[in-house]
Amino acid sequence: MDFKLDLLDSKVELYEADDLKSLEGQIERAIDINKALMLDVHSVSHQVVFNPCTERLLYSAVVHFKLKR
Repeated sequence: MDFKLDLLDSKVELYEADDLKSLEGQIERAIDINKALMLDVHSVSHQVVFNPCTERLLYSAVVHFKLKR
């Protein structure tokens, strides 16, 4: 019987929130969870857009995690 474990090398997660503080909290929780998978933050990209329907700002972020080496 052959048993093989593959490591997760890279992972990208997307987040959005109505305020910057909530977005930061989501990212911090994700960092803690991904540390257990031995993944570190490789890069973070963020953007703010205005939603004319709700007349509010929408904050979004893309976080790229990579395997610790």
